[in-house]
Amino acid sequence: MPKVALFNQAGSQVGEIELNDSVFGIEPNNHVMFEAVVMQRASLRQGTHKTKIRSEVAGGGRKPWKQKGTGRARQGSIRSPQWRGGGTVFGPVPRSYSYKLPKKVRRLAIKSALSSKVQSENILVLESLAFEAPKTKEFKNVLSGLSVNKKALIVTAGLEENVALSARNIPGVTVVTADGINVLDVLNHDKLIMTKAAVEKVEEVLA
Repeated sequence: MPKVALFNQAGSQVGEIELNDSVFGIEPNNHVMFEAVVMQRASLRQGTHKTKIRSEVAGGGRKPWKQKGTGRARQGSIRSPQWRGGGTVFGPVPRSYSYKLPKKVRRLAIKSALSSKVQSENILVLESLAFEAPKTKEFKNVLSGLSVNKKALIVTAGLEENVALSARNIPGVTVVTADGINVLDVLNHDKLIMTKAAVEKVEEVLA
């Protein structure tokens, strides 16, 4: 089983913690992680694009000229697709881009993402993380004590409102709960910082 250092909130090492081999110690599957990221990014698309088809464009209620005898091509409306200002043929319409991968694939993807962080030594485990009140300065002190100066994903066991509010104004720092941990967030941040309780909760669900 992989072992990582256990730190307190001040940034001092207080011991080691063994991680579950089936969650944090597998061989990362790059293709599955790629598929999971594509799925998440597709789900984030708004899909609000819209063009007007021929029936939705204003004007064109009258035939522009008679059918025969003018020497010009026959036309039924100045709002036909070939006219400037006419309707669009097969243009985009509002739609949802979201789709789902099989459950086993999603589980393998998050396990692979977590294992990749362990292999690259970019995971930090805290004994606990809590603040009496929202204080951005205190959160910055925690990151400074852990020597974290890059993008960091903070994972807590449950909703810690003071932690979330303290990190809200720090660029590159995202706070999620163990239930909300996902492949895109894990891979999009340089460091993964988890509380001991969050690790236990993730292992309970994924092991």
